[in-house]
Amino acid sequence: MRRTVLFLFLSAGLTNLSAQDLGDRRIVLEEVTIPGMPGVQSFACGQDGNEWLLLGGRTDGLHQRQPFAAFLASANNTMTHVVDPSTSEVWSASISSLPTAVYEQLQCTNLEFFQRGNTLYIIGGYGFSATANDHITHGRLTAVDVPGAITAIKNGTALTPHFRQIADSRMAVTGGYLGLMNDEFYLVGGQRFMGRYNPMGPDFGPGFIQEYTNAIRKFRILDDGTNLSITDYEETIDTDNLHRRDYNLVPQVFPNGEFGFTAFSGVFQYTSNIPWLNTVDVTASGYTVVPVFEQLLNQYHTAHLPAFASTSNTMSTVFFGGIGRYYFDGNGQLWDDVNVPFVNTISRVQRSGDGLMLETAIGTMPALLGSSAEFITAPGVPTVFNDVIDLNALDGDTVLAGHIVGGIESSAANIFFVNTGTQSAASTRVFRVLLVRDVNTGVITTADKPNTLDVSLSPNGEQLIISLELEHATTGELNLLDSSGRLVRKLLSARMPAGAQRLHNDVRDLDRGTYLVEWVTKEERAAVRFVR
Repeated sequence: MRRTVLFLFLSAGLTNLSAQDLGDRRIVLEEVTIPGMPGVQSFACGQDGNEWLLLGGRTDGLHQRQPFAAFLASANNTMTHVVDPSTSEVWSASISSLPTAVYEQLQCTNLEFFQRGNTLYIIGGYGFSATANDHITHGRLTAVDVPGAITAIKNGTALTPHFRQIADSRMAVTGGYLGLMNDEFYLVGGQRFMGRYNPMGPDFGPGFIQEYTNAIRKFRILDDGTNLSITDYEETIDTDNLHRRDYNLVPQVFPNGEFGFTAFSGVFQYTSNIPWLNTVDVTASGYTVVPVFEQLLNQYHTAHLPAFASTSNTMSTVFFGGIGRYYFDGNGQLWDDVNVPFVNTISRVQRSGDGLMLETAIGTMPALLGSSAEFITAPGVPTVFNDVIDLNALDGDTVLAGHIVGGIESSAANIFFVNTGTQSAASTRVFRVLLVRDVNTGVITTADKPNTLDVSLSPNGEQLIISLELEHATTGELNLLDSSGRLVRKLLSARMPAGAQRLHNDVRDLDRGTYLVEWVTKEERAAVRFVR
């Protein structure tokens, strides 16, 4: 399977890059093309083996500023999707058949979720409710039988038997995070937002109610497969240090071996609409503001990867793109932008055995990607706690750690004040994240690989010219896909001899736009974009 390959490199700045990104390994991103991949952001996800279950979120990009245009119901994700990245297959089903309360919650944005065993628990979320005839934060807990839902979606059978729900006003949270430790759930941060978004404030125009939880809410979920309830509920409030939302709560192994979470950055500070810079550690015994550390990069919710090396007692968290106040330009200069732009920075926060935390910019995403995306850990990867990858237990020179899925792709860094809904979109792009031992930094281009695929247009734009350089004879297919990965037409299905091959295809019938040419064999998959 051939993909665009990017090796991460250092953007000069916060500290010197160590010999490797994570332990003795570097991080390598490979973009994969999955035909029919849905574009969703701020969604919930579950997993059964190789298959992902995607629920909720939005199908548009960054929300608009105007109350009448922000968080439109028309861009609610009213579908549920199953994706198998190992076979590049996608199945989808409408969730409109679910009971009304479930249907309305599961088309919301910024839900909190966590999968325990085969059950995905989903809390809260914000979006338009037809029942309330307004935008609300849902005070509900939904339990999803992940294998059952996946089977139903693939077979086109009823979804309802695989979803259960209870109402609980304490679960009315959006933009927080849900974690699990010692069979206790931790609902950290977030807010209750009722009404239409309005940047002019709660008392202007349509008005709204906004209540940060400022809290760590700890509880157990009792679930016998039929009955669902919340017990042993405790709430800890700190209006200064827990006043944050739209952030990253990441499982951690602390220097003393204790498990817990770190709440990284988030928004907004009381005195200005800028992110917090401090971080908060959460353990079973309480919480602590991390002393003498500020997180400057990747401050909003984004795809992230936690990893622990027991031999060095080092905990690392990698953040892939997103939104942040600080960023590096092409010359390695660090800039402070209080408008908090989209960034392509890939950063690592590393906690050493003495508790010292250091932030390093280790690379860049290939575009302004990562915001409101998820990192889905690959099945079988050894972990220490939750999805914290056990670096010392990795076997082999190249290990698939997981995938970066969904999120927002923005056309420019600062679009909020000019946003008409066309400057960003929910991303359909998927990246494999590989942990590779002893790989030199740099960029591997198509020409560096044994089999290469190149695409160009004739000078008059009427002919698509496809060049293949094959290391050995093989049977394969050439497909023409649209920008979302959907098949436009099959160009070729044949056994090809080794060596250089050149094919021409008439594309005068294609609409103007972006397309992909895909080469598929049993051993590899390659995809190259072109603009008609």
